[in-house]
Amino acid sequence: MRQLSRSLIVAAVPFTLISIGTAQAAEVELPRTMAWTAYGTNSSGYAQAVAIGNMLQNHYGTSVRILPGDNDVSRMTPLKQGRVDLCACGIASYYGAEGVMMFADRDWGPQPIRVITTSTASFGLSLAVAGDLDVETPADLAGKRIAYIRGDDALNKGTEAYLAFGGLTWDDVERVDYPGYARSFDGIIAGDVDASFTTTVTPPAQQLASSPRGISWPVLDPDDAEGWERMLAVAPYFQPHEVTAGAGNVSADNPVPSASYPYPIVVANQDLDDKVAYGLIKALQENYDDYKDAAPGAVGYAFEYQDLTWVLPFHDAVVEYYEEIGEWTDDIQAHQDELIERQELLLETWDGFLADAPDDEDEFREAWMQARAAALRNAGFDPIFE
Repeated sequence: MRQLSRSLIVAAVPFTLISIGTAQAAEVELPRTMAWTAYGTNSSGYAQAVAIGNMLQNHYGTSVRILPGDNDVSRMTPLKQGRVDLCACGIASYYGAEGVMMFADRDWGPQPIRVITTSTASFGLSLAVAGDLDVETPADLAGKRIAYIRGDDALNKGTEAYLAFGGLTWDDVERVDYPGYARSFDGIIAGDVDASFTTTVTPPAQQLASSPRGISWPVLDPDDAEGWERMLAVAPYFQPHEVTAGAGNVSADNPVPSASYPYPIVVANQDLDDKVAYGLIKALQENYDDYKDAAPGAVGYAFEYQDLTWVLPFHDAVVEYYEEIGEWTDDIQAHQDELIERQELLLETWDGFLADAPDDEDEFREAWMQARAAALRNAGFDPIFE
């Protein structure tokens, strides 16, 4: 049986930027203007999108308009509607491709999403915890006040995964709801809540670290097999990661054993024009030095950090680029084909499901998840989400 969990094995592809060769601007064909969505203006994802936009403006005269969104709905809806070219998204892009969580809804369903590029750098994705609580591991979060971001399945799933590592669930903590990501950090600083999920380099985490409460990051022991098993059962896209950049005292000299997955995940719909997709990945790789230091975490766009066998398929034109530079193998293509087959199956299943779908929204969601799981199992795939 094919298991999507195989896609979590990182492709170890040796690479140096020198092997790409010298870029010619004329080879990159980009529109005069582009629109992206991204996380809020105080996020590292937004800062990276700005840095990339500046590079595209300077080299190709392409103006990038970035639309910030506080939650998955506000970031993904413009992409679904075709009002933006790209989303510098979080892991919600994976949920969209799978048609789960907020996407298990009559107005959504599986989304035909393709990856342009991702960033995985020295930062981690973790629960930022108030430093005055002496929380050392996820297990220490029992009884603490944990932020829940309304409308942001990605952040809430990350929190759930960290709790699972410590053998906890939402029932073991006090859930405190917030309307947006930034507001939850205001809440920690004000003493109204104790922890919220984020990247370790984001500005709100820096603000918390500078506040009277300070900041701490729970340690994930890489040798805790049971903890990792519990975490990956909740969110299979996480990987152990030694974090060397982050708010507080996190550095190369003081790393934190933690977890990560790509962020941002720059995605488009599968029908994004091939010239645009090709031009973007070529521009990003061949002008890497121009933006890698312009925003926290931007170093993660280097090819050496691209996982070519992750959980989402790449755009066809991105595949073309990697083939041209000699970094796309038969095994990687087989993995890509499997992901596309899975996505096409989900889209077909969704179309068939809608014909006789229940009217009641709760029944709709339950019936869809059952139909989805059955279709995937029958085709030899792991449903992952039940």
